[in-house]
Amino acid sequence: MPLPLVALLAFAVSTEGPDVGPLVRALWLVQRHGTPEALSPTNDQRVKGVLSKALAKDGVISLPELGGLMAPDVFHTLAGSDSKLDAAEIARALDAATHESRTRLAPRLREHADYLTTTFDLIDGPHREAGGELARWIASNYEPGKPLHVTVVCTGNSRRSILGSSMGNLAAAYYGMPEIRFHSGGTAPTAFNSRTVSALKAIGFAVEPTGSEAERGEPKTANPVHRVSWGEGFEATEYSKHYGDKANPHAGFAALMVCSEADAGCPFVKGASLRVSMPYLDPRIYDDGAYESAKYAVDFPTNGERGVNGYPARSYSTGDR
Repeated sequence: MPLPLVALLAFAVSTEGPDVGPLVRALWLVQRHGTPEALSPTNDQRVKGVLSKALAKDGVISLPELGGLMAPDVFHTLAGSDSKLDAAEIARALDAATHESRTRLAPRLREHADYLTTTFDLIDGPHREAGGELARWIASNYEPGKPLHVTVVCTGNSRRSILGSSMGNLAAAYYGMPEIRFHSGGTAPTAFNSRTVSALKAIGFAVEPTGSEAERGEPKTANPVHRVSWGEGFEATEYSKHYGDKANPHAGFAALMVCSEADAGCPFVKGASLRVSMPYLDPRIYDDGAYESAKYAVDFPTNGERGVNGYPARSYSTGDR
């Protein structure tokens, strides 16, 4: 699913897990405590450049070196009497920002989400705009402890939409808002594709068949029901279904349209309070070819390598029919 779902909810970070280095820790600090301009994915490359330059000399950051990325009062609260942010102060600030729901994520998924927060510059303009529209709706409607629902819609609800709902749920828990729940649905349901299962498992989701099967769509391919889990106490039941299925919310939800066919063919989503167009390319043309796994992969450099063509976050652009 698209990276905007990771970028749009909120900004907070963790220092647990592998050593990510001083630049990433400083980036996370700015994502948690920076100005609105610093938090925008549009400015991600500039933020990285400023932080890289600030850290280059001695690894300590002063307010002038931040170039307006953080409000003075916020900076001085974090930096203390010497008006400088050193590695220990950055680490303490990050530890204090760790949400309880993040600690319950599956470790590999938490590392994956950590990594994606360093790739906001890979989000293209149309997806940034769509993510921002959904983010504003969430900000206007979110109440701690009260469920808020988003349904990710594609044609067949077999690939993109299920990847999208899964990544949305991961993002919500990562940013301390597990009350936001993402669902999936289609306009012409088919079947939960096995490639979707493989892509989710590759980054750490637990995906297990329940042994039951949902109603089959055309062309009457088996539509197994799976339990998708992203951490302790976090799970959803997934199968290909219409967006209006009884398992999905029927009113007051946001509809996220992630394929052009469903976007064009479903101009009105019954019960939705917001409809956002965020289409992604369909990789099914790569099925059974040499690049299939790469095109379906939700890449994470677990072996020290970057993803396909150097764009690990972009591989969420997977398709479904």
